[in-house]
Amino acid sequence: MARFVFITGGVVSSLGKGLASAALGALLQARGYSVRLRKLDPYLNVDPGTMSPFEHGEVFVTDDGAETDLDLGHYERFTGVAARKTDSVSSGRIYSTVLEKERRGDYLGKTIQVIPHVTNEIKDFIHIGEDEVDFMLCEIGGTVGDIEGLPFFEAIRQFSREKPRGDCIFMHLTLLPFLAASGELKTKPTQHSVKELRSIGLAPDILLCRSEHPIPEKERAKLALFCNVRDDAVIPALDLKSIYEAPLAYHKVGLDRAVLDAFNISPAPQPKLEKWLDVADRVYNPDGVVRVAIVGKYVQLEDAYKSIAEALTHGGMQNRVKVKAEWIDSEIFEREDAAPHLEKFDAILVPGGFGERGTEGKIKAAEFARTRKVPYFGICLGMQMAVIEAARNLANVDDAGSEEFDHEAGKKRFTPVVYHLKEWVEGNRTIQRDASDDKGGTMRLGAYNATLTANSQVAQIYGTTTISERHRHRYEVDLRYREPLEAKGMIFSGMSPDGKLPEIVELPDHPWYIGVQFHPELKSKPFEPHPLFADFIRAAVEQSRLV
Repeated sequence: MARFVFITGGVVSSLGKGLASAALGALLQARGYSVRLRKLDPYLNVDPGTMSPFEHGEVFVTDDGAETDLDLGHYERFTGVAARKTDSVSSGRIYSTVLEKERRGDYLGKTIQVIPHVTNEIKDFIHIGEDEVDFMLCEIGGTVGDIEGLPFFEAIRQFSREKPRGDCIFMHLTLLPFLAASGELKTKPTQHSVKELRSIGLAPDILLCRSEHPIPEKERAKLALFCNVRDDAVIPALDLKSIYEAPLAYHKVGLDRAVLDAFNISPAPQPKLEKWLDVADRVYNPDGVVRVAIVGKYVQLEDAYKSIAEALTHGGMQNRVKVKAEWIDSEIFEREDAAPHLEKFDAILVPGGFGERGTEGKIKAAEFARTRKVPYFGICLGMQMAVIEAARNLANVDDAGSEEFDHEAGKKRFTPVVYHLKEWVEGNRTIQRDASDDKGGTMRLGAYNATLTANSQVAQIYGTTTISERHRHRYEVDLRYREPLEAKGMIFSGMSPDGKLPEIVELPDHPWYIGVQFHPELKSKPFEPHPLFADFIRAAVEQSRLV
């Protein structure tokens, strides 16, 4: 049976609970333990799938088709453990399940209340898979005191009481602000945060203190005394130059040791940190620099493309170079010539997105990359824009467009090179969708297989002709345009196993021009870079040598 670590936050949000949880998971793995990480989010959305990237950052998709919080991306990248639907839950999902049971009569006429019905549902979720791993790390979203988070805090209080003594510990992440006027780190916000936590029946075993400055021993001792934790359980969490330094940094200050001590695990296996030392070496000691333009529509919030940014970093590690990614709003190219903005880059990446805004700018970025022979990587919508550009400028389909934005905008007649996907095969069943269906959870989601053309560029990159990648989309390139496009040099080099859905396009006479309908960034890890990103950066390195 698993031991449970519950990670909570206080004072302010965005302190890095997800990163701390992921780093702790990596450290426990380094000591030989198996781990699984979970995220319990208090918001009332059923999942993040319908939330704007400006509101919540990217949506991370699991193999089994769950739309989840971006923190699950951190979990996967740091531990290599593939996330599942059962690793992410929101208040909306919990309440929805409770109400479905009430409508079915499962509660036998009882009055439905937060306690015990909602809290029991949360506890049932936490129990899932507890016999599969040594440690279960559960992060509670938001901060202590948030009204929507109270059912989760009450649930983990009950859960820890029902478990045998010593099976659950609590780690609380707080902020130690530095006041420049007085030159001091202030501990009072953390004290009040812990006081709030204790008022709802939870007492931290470990304090993880975020700070921009080193924490003097005097302040650490003060926090230990006033927050009722051991002196060696007050762990500093200082700013880092790279998130991939986190496992080494947290080990250095004793986080993993504090967790094992809290569980009375002694002696503990010594950690094997060689792979993280190698990762840190590749991050801090590159042999060169390449510049990559990310032409997107959510560039004001980098978390909207979090996995892409990290996958580019991983590709840089593989090639021993630093990737300097610059975010460019695709709408700029609808007003200005793309060339002056893109000429200084060694490669161009156009990521996914939804809706019409900025799409013409993405098409111009694809055209620039194609005609100037600059490495181009189109992901999801980025692939569709590359196909539309090729249809317009190579295959003479002048009015080529997509049902997604042309239909919504009520434009005059256009040729739908990209259409609304109404049917696809998932396992041994056929999924059917209609444009009028609910938006949430109705896309082609999760891992699907694809068959690659032998001797194609992508087959050589993958080293195989059968792959599995994660999808999140509801529009597809229409196969009716395959023949005229291939006649002009754009090869459909990856298809669904039944041959009905295009998965990959490429230009063989181009140094590196590949579009994929799936999201390869979701499977990339620092110690196992995704092959497409690794080769894309290799091509960028070659391009930089030509300039």
